[in-house]
Amino acid sequence: MRNISLPLVLAAFSITTACAGSPTEAHSGESGASDPDVEGSSTGDASDEPTNDSDGLTTGATGTTGPTGDPSSDSGTSAGADESDSTGAPTSVAQLRLVHAAAGAPNVDVYLAASDEPVIIDLAYGSASDYLEVPAGTRDFEVRAAGSPAGEPPLYTATLDLEADATVTAVAAGSFASADEASAFRVLTLVEAFEDPGAGRTAVRFVNAGPDAAALNVDVGNDGADPELPTVERFADSGVAGLPLPSDAELQLGIVSGGELLTAFTTPALAEGGNVFVIAAGMLDDLPREVSGFALLAVGPQGVIGLIRQNPIIYSLHASPDSGHFDICIDDAPRVVGQTFGDLTRLQLPPGMYDLEFHSEAGDCTGEPASIQPSGDLAAGQQYLMVSAGEIIPESGDQAFGLITFAEAFPLEAGPDAVFAVIHAGSAPDIDVGTLDEGDQVTAQTLLVSDLAWAQESEFVTLTAGDYMLGVVPASMPLPAAPYGIIAAPMAQRMRAWTVAAGDVSPQGFDHVATIFTVVTNSNPWTVVAL
Repeated sequence: MRNISLPLVLAAFSITTACAGSPTEAHSGESGASDPDVEGSSTGDASDEPTNDSDGLTTGATGTTGPTGDPSSDSGTSAGADESDSTGAPTSVAQLRLVHAAAGAPNVDVYLAASDEPVIIDLAYGSASDYLEVPAGTRDFEVRAAGSPAGEPPLYTATLDLEADATVTAVAAGSFASADEASAFRVLTLVEAFEDPGAGRTAVRFVNAGPDAAALNVDVGNDGADPELPTVERFADSGVAGLPLPSDAELQLGIVSGGELLTAFTTPALAEGGNVFVIAAGMLDDLPREVSGFALLAVGPQGVIGLIRQNPIIYSLHASPDSGHFDICIDDAPRVVGQTFGDLTRLQLPPGMYDLEFHSEAGDCTGEPASIQPSGDLAAGQQYLMVSAGEIIPESGDQAFGLITFAEAFPLEAGPDAVFAVIHAGSAPDIDVGTLDEGDQVTAQTLLVSDLAWAQESEFVTLTAGDYMLGVVPASMPLPAAPYGIIAAPMAQRMRAWTVAAGDVSPQGFDHVATIFTVVTNSNPWTVVAL
């Protein structure tokens, strides 16, 4: 085990009082297996060794891994048992590490109160420090932004009661940006007392550290059955013993609140007999792909296992001109039922690649599908717009049915302008799109998108918020030109949306006429509007 021993002189340090305030002032509070879809942690150089200051303090604890052995083993506590105070009497110690699970907070340095040297250096979100050996008792720790001078007022002071021989994982949780006591930054003190999970299992202790996550339930297997971990309140955990879960295989975890599934995760295989904290972190209201997006941080005895991003979220848009309705199935199991032209349906799948079976006749996924389309590689932490376009029975010159998929990648900057992209999913030749001049024509000066081919997405277009009239013209037509389709397009501030050209410009029979759908991604779930 790698321990960092703090001499007994630390026990004589005075206890300071925290100052409550804004993110730039001090807060105060009480102590309270490699996988491509799991992000590793990334803090300081793992080769850095701690250095001793002039007071004999062992400082400079960095890195993302915990100890190399069981923190409750004799070898992990023997160093502390040999420490003595100034009279030569043995001193009791506790083992303590910090997990940074406060999304949006800066990298931090951690000091024992009244010390001029940090005991943890440059700890980043999603990382864990090594275990420190600390004299038992009530201890105040000061949290500062990494690199801040030791004399600067701390961002937060945490008072921890550390019992002799205890092993404690402290979790930095909440939001520095919040002035609401219910969601503000704090440090949770979790005494480790896992029970033996038994053969073929791992003990998992779930911690709800999300500042905007109220009571959460965890559905192991994400099968819709009664949650195995019901009602884990915000800034609480599921119990010291840990829940025995199958090891050596990926697990599906559904996160439920108020009886509704919020999102789901695929965990990596966990080691048999291990003790693992699974910490819900980040913001539910942020995009899954954002650094601050809601995620699970898995931390074992050796340190961080990984930051697990949400299973990919897919929004399926029915834009096929000659299809009445679809059932979409995967491995003969229904995923979307009764989808009609213009419907937008949300589904969430584990990361991977899928064959989607499109059935144009209701039949509970039985019989031959009208088409089978590949999903492409769906990655954790990402959202996709999946458009079923083209015609099941194409007429002369029409595009055959296909599935076109686009990853959500709109700019994250919260500027006031609207940003959109155009997708060509209609039965039409290449198109140009532009605003209309006073003569209701698209001109070279008002052109926004040019030469957009079927199944392609344009570059992002930025417009000042307002109401616009957009025109669609064949790309082959010389400009200025009168459009064959005019769209009234309200562009709200900060709107992020796709404008999807769908339908058939020359409909026959029961074909759907040319239509524009706007898929707005600002809301959760996304919404669709026909223009």
